[in-house]
Formats: sequence, C-alpha cells, structure tokens
Amino acid sequence: MVLTALLLPLILIWAGTAAKKVVPSCDQHMFDRNVYNCLSDFNRSMETSGYQDSCPWPTVRRFYIKLKYCVDDWVSASWCKGQGFLVDKVFLGVHQTYFSHCGHVHDPPLFTCIMLIVPVIIAAFLIPFLCINITTWMPRIYGH
Repeated sequence: MVLTALLLPLILIWAGTAAKKVVPSCDQHMFDRNVYNCLSDFNRSMETSGYQDSCPWPTVRRFYIKLKYCVDDWVSASWCKGQGFLVDKVFLGVHQTYFSHCGHVHDPPLFTCIMLIVPVIIAAFLIPFLCINITTWMPRIYGH
C-alpha cells in the first residue's frame, strides 16, 4: 500500500511531463538547402526526357517518385511537417517547369471524328423508317 502511494504520484508526474515535450520549430533554411539538392538531382535526371516537346510523364515517373521521397524525408528531418505550403511550392515549380504540356488535350483527327459521328447520324435517320416498317408489318402477321 505504501509502495502504491509513492509510485502513483511519480507516474502521474512523469506522464504530465512526457505529454509536454517541446517540438522544435520548422528549420526552413535546412529544408530549403537540402530540397535544393533533391531538385538538382531531379533536374539532371530530367535533362534527357524531352519535356520541352511533349509530356514526359510515363518515362520519368521513377525520377518523380524519388524526388517526392527526398522532399518528404527533408520535411520530416527539418521539422516542417505542418508547413504544407513548402512542399506545395516545390512541386508547383516542378510541374510548371516539366509537366506544362501534360494537361493539354488535343482533338482527335478529323477522320476519327467523322467515323464516330456518322454512324450515329445514320441510325437517327433510319430509326423512324424502321419503326414505320415494323408498325405496318406487325398487323399483317397477326391478321388485323
């Protein structure tokens, strides 16, 4: 009983101080310096991708994932996890530089459009004739 009476206050004091751990603030300078190294590696990898002419996405996926892991590691190491705008700023710059052609949708060639539209137009014109034929043909079968 005496041991419990002595241990209980110690446990409560320890639990109270453990809950009040001080988390360091975001070291943005450390984050920026190390993410610059991540971006330098990514930029070197992208030099041969042909990103200036078209969307390089499928071929550079592994470089992008490597960049994401590198940035995520430095977000954690520099205590900047709650500062999402820092990561957003990095990837917004990457997307503006390398993936600006990826969002452009090009119309299909004219021949493809014609081949998709013409059957629908023909069917729309033929359905009334088919309906008239069926309605006049059905009474003949049943003898009306």
